Amino acid sequence: MTADKMLFEKTGAIACITFNNPERRNAVSLEMWEAGEEMLQRCGDDHDIRIVLVTGAGDKAFISGADVSKFEDERAKADAVVHYNAATGRFYNTLNSLIKPTIAMIRGYCIGGGVSVAIACDLRICSESSRFAIPAARLGLGYGYESIKRLTDIVGPSFTKEILFTTRHFNAQEALSMKLVNRVVAESKLQDYVQDYAESIAANAPMTVTSVKQIVGEVLKHCNERDMEKCENLVNECFASQDYIEGRRAFMEKRKPVFTGH
Repeated sequence: MTADKMLFEKTGAIACITFNNPERRNAVSLEMWEAGEEMLQRCGDDHDIRIVLVTGAGDKAFISGADVSKFEDERAKADAVVHYNAATGRFYNTLNSLIKPTIAMIRGYCIGGGVSVAIACDLRICSESSRFAIPAARLGLGYGYESIKRLTDIVGPSFTKEILFTTRHFNAQEALSMKLVNRVVAESKLQDYVQDYAESIAANAPMTVTSVKQIVGEVLKHCNERDMEKCENLVNECFASQDYIEGRRAFMEKRKPVFTGH
């Protein structure tokens, strides 16, 4: 199995999923997508986990896309392509719909499927050396609606077309200017910066954070598809929670709140 190619680590309220194939710049095989999906489900089921980091091993790449060396086994025939695409789609959708906040910690190359993983996360923080590209048009690959919509929701239609039409590599500052990433950090500071970011988010009221994530998801839908009752219920649940009481008391007592997610 590819257990050693996908690493899972839980430290307090923070979980980290690592694509661990550095000799191939973290190119992803079918088994890695499937193992990653199981890890995401584990994160969703664990009440103690409040935030999930996704990253790649080593300093060369976040994810450099699909493992082309596996194509003859995994994507040579029509039924194999369907199976592979279903597995990648499940991973992206599970990551995107995870109720808990997610951060992509990116260094080096973020290519093809790596971009799809990154944009399925809530936040993207990269090092100055990062490079982004989607080479689908050089490989004759079709790019599905869900991936294009996620990219368009983040960078807008014009940049989406530029990224996909040109297949060129964009540097970290270009990615920042098109809002593909939230922050660009010096290589030596990336790990600590993301860790601090994750800890600050994990220390906030989980019900508030997850409600915001879900409501933003509704905002991105077409008007007639939005579940306004769900949005109202999420807000009401926050006000009815013990964490709301704890937040008020901590403010009055001038101390840090200790939230439980209830």
